[in-house]
Amino acid sequence: MSLIFSTIGLIIIVALIFDYINGFHDAANSIATVVSTRVLSPGLAVLWAAFFNFAAAAVVGTAVARTVGSGMVDLAVVTQSVILGGLTGAIIWNLITWYFALPTSSSHALFGGYAGAAVAKAGFGAIIVSGWIKTIIFIVLAPLIGLIVGLLLMTTIYWVCRNATPTAADRWFRKLQLVSAATYSLMHGANDAQKTMGIIAGALFTGGYISTFHIPIWVEIAAYTAIALGTLSGGWRIIKTMGSKITKLQPMGGFAAETGAAVAIATATAMGVGISTTHTITGAIVGVGATRRLSAVRWGVARQIVWAWILTIPASATLGALMYSAIRMVRP
Repeated sequence: MSLIFSTIGLIIIVALIFDYINGFHDAANSIATVVSTRVLSPGLAVLWAAFFNFAAAAVVGTAVARTVGSGMVDLAVVTQSVILGGLTGAIIWNLITWYFALPTSSSHALFGGYAGAAVAKAGFGAIIVSGWIKTIIFIVLAPLIGLIVGLLLMTTIYWVCRNATPTAADRWFRKLQLVSAATYSLMHGANDAQKTMGIIAGALFTGGYISTFHIPIWVEIAAYTAIALGTLSGGWRIIKTMGSKITKLQPMGGFAAETGAAVAIATATAMGVGISTTHTITGAIVGVGATRRLSAVRWGVARQIVWAWILTIPASATLGALMYSAIRMVRP
């Protein structure tokens, strides 16, 4: 029992490390626009984002956590080695993409790593197809919703502010962007932290520590704390890519992008779907940039990001399978 307990403890620690790296990796999603428009300094921006990442604990449920924990991989084949393999595979992929300053999806890295480890153990029968359908659909829908809402909102702002002076519009939207950045960070914490909760709850359930699958309150608090601390650390390598390399943003554009992304994430979270907050904010930024002119978007950079998105699930699944195999050599 002591060995099982120590392994469960290790899984929880590794899961929270992943959650921390998720916040660290995805800090750019939350603060890049508000920093690039100079509404907040980088230091204040990460404090602002981290606070609202954690505040999500008080305003959302656990539908996404239940989907991730029990709706994507058959719990009958899940073991401690599967969970550890999936988590470490996802962490490795996140660190690789952070090094190359690519804003890829921590969520899809987790899904891929977890699935890859499960398949390595039990074959493709371990995958719950119905649980993946919504996730795969939202791989396309999330950035598309962000793009459309960002584009429509930016177009509406241009029309509403057509008679306003640039100085007055800038002054108002610098204030409004504080609200949109807070809303986006709230939704980012709500969706992303729940994925780690689901993994920890799955480990507790398969280990017999909880009799029915649910999310204990201490797991919620631990996950939200970890992602907030990761955001507070700031993944600075990716912030430049998100904030200025895709397109140049002004405060009204930053407001439109953050609001568009927040709408998309809130929709998916209400449906219990774990989506990529990275894909969503990138789509919204592209939509905002396209309202000026198509050439305002650096499509070469966007294309590199899309290729990284396409590779994330298969690459992290491969890493998850490899890590599961390595762990099984140590713990047969």
